Amino acid sequence: MYRWCTDEVEPHDRFDYWREVRSKGLFGVTAELERERRADFYGEFSLRELGGGGLVELKASHYTVERSSSDIAYAPGDSICVYQQLGSGGWFGGMRTGDFAIANGSFATSHTDQPYRTAPLGAGGFHLRILKIPVSSLSTQDRRMRELAPRTFNDPSLAPLLGACFADLNEAAAGDDGATDATSIAQASLDQASRVQALAYLALIERGIVRPGSRRGQAALRTARLSQARRLIARHLQDPGLAPTMVADQLSVSVRHLHMLFETAAKSFSQTVTDERLKQSRRLMREAPDRLIADIATSCGFESLATYYRVFNAAYGMAPGDFRAQGPEGR
Repeated sequence: MYRWCTDEVEPHDRFDYWREVRSKGLFGVTAELERERRADFYGEFSLRELGGGGLVELKASHYTVERSSSDIAYAPGDSICVYQQLGSGGWFGGMRTGDFAIANGSFATSHTDQPYRTAPLGAGGFHLRILKIPVSSLSTQDRRMRELAPRTFNDPSLAPLLGACFADLNEAAAGDDGATDATSIAQASLDQASRVQALAYLALIERGIVRPGSRRGQAALRTARLSQARRLIARHLQDPGLAPTMVADQLSVSVRHLHMLFETAAKSFSQTVTDERLKQSRRLMREAPDRLIADIATSCGFESLATYYRVFNAAYGMAPGDFRAQGPEGR
């Protein structure tokens, strides 16, 4: 991961450096800010390649951004973009499709090489994530992909799936996907690639370029529903009654369809539940070293302390107390 912030530059040079080196050189956009406000400018971003896409998170004080025809000619991107607006929300304009506002937590999609202008709506400035997926990495090659002007993601049936995939990808970027050994890391890499592809195809489904019933459309929907199912599991770990019926109902699919989703994954539904409960218990033992193990087991949804000890020992070759005794250095 690459991180940078304006603290690395002298205050009087910060906006100029951001405009010329970061905005123009790295992102291919033109940044503007009134001269009298430049001394107080602050900006930071992170950039990481994940699954064939590039994930950017950007925070900055208020300024305006334009992706003009000359910017596009200077730095063509030829990628599908998925934006997640955070903070106070944002405004997009300068497109043939008209202006729009995007609220905190909402998404927009576009092709990188379509002109636009944007600015934050609130005084707090920019806070957004942008995933760029190269068109060359997609098996679908349709000229309409390169005509996608920025637009909010409005399909209420697809939006939760897009959000689940994007959240999983962001956790992977933060190193919070739980991958530690070589096998887990390899599986995590495959998962990231499938989520990136799913996000691109969900965007293309929403924009009417890919049919939901096509092979690519169905694959994207399966990947996204699996992400959503895993996130529902993580949200309900404390519930001892966590079962396929509960998750299937919240996904609006049959229990049979839910099990079919997990057939394509490395672990079944029940294995995923157990694995997530064990990982959560390990996190709690690290974060709360004085908390009773019995209390941790209950809070993670294990039906009894005996079951927790048996499952933990089978997974890690030691008792929970021995794991805790290792201390942070031994984990």
